[in-house]
Parts: sequence; C-alpha cells; structure tokens
Amino acid sequence: MRLKSSTFINFADVEHLKQSFEPLADNDARILILGSIPGDRSIELGEYYGHPQNRFWKMIAVITGAPPPINYGQKRAMLMQNRIALWDVAQRAHRQGSMDSAIRNEEPNDIAAFIAGQKKLQRVVFNGKKAEQLYGRYIERLSGICYLSMPSTSPANAAVSFDILCEKWREILI
Repeated sequence: MRLKSSTFINFADVEHLKQSFEPLADNDARILILGSIPGDRSIELGEYYGHPQNRFWKMIAVITGAPPPINYGQKRAMLMQNRIALWDVAQRAHRQGSMDSAIRNEEPNDIAAFIAGQKKLQRVVFNGKKAEQLYGRYIERLSGICYLSMPSTSPANAAVSFDILCEKWREILI
C-alpha cells in the first residue's frame, strides 16, 4: 500500500499550523478510528478529543460497556482493552480554529505503513466526513479491510443526538 501522490505543501504560515499526535495503538488493534486532525483544545491538552463537549470518549464507553473514563490514562486503556487504535489522517495542516471545513494544505500521516504493521486490523472507521475525504485523497483502500464512515463526535455535529450517535457507532464493533 502506498500514499497517493500529492502536491507541494507550503507551511510558511506557521500561525495556524496544527500538528497531529502519535497514534494510540498496540499490536492487538482490530479497529482503527481516524479523525481529521486535533482541534485547538485537544492540542492545548495534548489529548485526542480533549474538548469537553466532544462526545467521543463518552460514546466509546457506552458502545463498549466500559465505565466512563475519568482521565486520559483511562481513556487510552479503554481503547486498548477494546482493541481500538486511534489516529488522525492529517499529520499537519493549516487551520484557523477547530472546524474541519477550515483545514488547508494538509500533509497525511503514513497510515499505509501503520495499517501494514497492524496484522489483526479488520476495520478502518472515519470519525466524520472530513477524515474520510482526506483519507481518500492520499491513501488507497485495501481489500480485506472494512471501511466505515461514522457521524462526527464533534460538538459541531450537534444535529445528531447522542443516542443516535451511539446507535450508529455500535456498527464498528466486531
């Protein structure tokens, strides 16, 4: 699997340059959840889905039957216990604010290499349309992997109720 070709990226405007985190994963992952790139609050905290109104962690707890995590260590452990890896499609991008619609000049993470190293991986799940769009721009889909697009857990997607969000996201579980 290889990255699709991309154009030259100019990162001269560092004021709005956002950087992704390392993946949260171990060798047991069966599910890889991909977001677009961390928002401002997440970057400030150094944690995936750090905005207090993002429903990601609460939703993962509900669909897996895990107790609600209190701190980031418990959040990471909940993912590992449920064989879920977490990463972002973009390694870096320009974005003023935290809206996915503002992402520009993105550079992808090497997800192809990551997937190749995950021998038990069965599903790639996109947390929102932007993550799926970015993935499609840079990375080829593999046969043998199930790809699912889920509604975003972002507070900007408030039109989808928490109950509906959980109902749809339950589909990711193997």
